[in-house]
Amino acid sequence: MKVPIIVIDTNVILSALKSRNGRSNQLLRIIDTGKFDFAISVPLILEYESVLKKHLDRSYYLEKDIDDFIDYLCYIGKKIKLFYLWRPYLKDPHDDHILEVEIHSNSKVIVTYNKKDFKEAEDLGICSLTPAEFINKINGGEK
Repeated sequence: MKVPIIVIDTNVILSALKSRNGRSNQLLRIIDTGKFDFAISVPLILEYESVLKKHLDRSYYLEKDIDDFIDYLCYIGKKIKLFYLWRPYLKDPHDDHILEVEIHSNSKVIVTYNKKDFKEAEDLGICSLTPAEFINKINGGEK
């Protein structure tokens, strides 16, 4: 059975590391179980790193912890090289690099808490799901 490939928006990664109780954290806990693959690119990883280092509680997450986490994502993620830039396409140009990973990885799902930011991607057959919606989907539920 072919597993879905997803792109995880930075807000989901940040939320997962801020709270162990949410669906975003649950998503990260199953990230290497084979239920899905996730695509990454250099710009996306750099954004993850920048946002995590800026917004995480540094008394709890040391620089090395964040670096190790980013290294882990790089190790298990599906690396995508971007050759054609789809910019500008989305309403928020800061989200276009996420769409580029989506297109080049042949993924059809962006996991995000900001679904409205990816409304235009629907024209390309790409849907935006929250972590809860995606987890429900891979566990056999409806969207």
